[in-house]
Amino acid sequence: MRRSLRHWVLGAWSVAALFYLFLPIFVIALFSFNDNQGRFNFTWQGFTLRHWADPFANPDLAEALKNSLLIAGLDTLIATALGTLMAVALVRYSFRGRGAVDMLVFLPLSTPEVVLGAALLALFLTVNIGTGFVTILIAHVMFTISYVVVTVKARLEGMDRHIEEAAMDLGATEFVTFRKVTLPMIAPGVAAAGLLAAAISVDDYVITSFNAGQTTTFPLFIFGATRQGVPAEVNVLGTMLLLVVLFLMGANVMLQRRLARRDANLLHRSVSTATEPLQAR
Repeated sequence: MRRSLRHWVLGAWSVAALFYLFLPIFVIALFSFNDNQGRFNFTWQGFTLRHWADPFANPDLAEALKNSLLIAGLDTLIATALGTLMAVALVRYSFRGRGAVDMLVFLPLSTPEVVLGAALLALFLTVNIGTGFVTILIAHVMFTISYVVVTVKARLEGMDRHIEEAAMDLGATEFVTFRKVTLPMIAPGVAAAGLLAAAISVDDYVITSFNAGQTTTFPLFIFGATRQGVPAEVNVLGTMLLLVVLFLMGANVMLQRRLARRDANLLHRSVSTATEPLQAR
């Protein structure tokens, strides 16, 4: 009975914790259907679908979302590519200064965003680079690349290195081994790192506010709109982004499970092939 009670308490506690975490998201999705009559969308006044009919009615909001998505897309491509190569170098190779590089990778993760944003702004002003779209992209790549390195490193460290050695013993070069063996095996980790970089980029406000100049992103627009009333279309677009992220996360999980089943089948076939001569004897 103690074991059953413990399982029930742990399950109830987990459900309560998840409900607490997701409650603000539920509120955002719910108030995207609110028939608000004024500038503010804080009290429920009735159900409507008019906000979903034209979520881009506010041109400034549409422009801000476009900037955020474009920056996030470019940041994801650049940070994922550079971070994956850095992770492979840190895990697979030994070189002078490897320990220092490994430590510096974690530095942006432990640095407060206010300090990092102010430091980047000072750097851009020192070298006479005008703040705007490009400086936001540089700033986002600079701090999201650390998340990519950490995520891909964890995947690489759990990977059996003998598979790569077997490929090279069969005549594959290091580049071919990386392209046809290493990269497909770490692909789920790379995909997860890319999703994490995209989510952090779209969500960032503090570092972006220091380096935005005249460019407005989705978080900057929301912060500015809070003074005069956040339009309900913000809730609609936020709910859409949530649904897209959930879809991508689900696709990533399904891909990982499919690759795991494929690897298990290949291993089973290899073992069966290797044991057939012994069984014939």
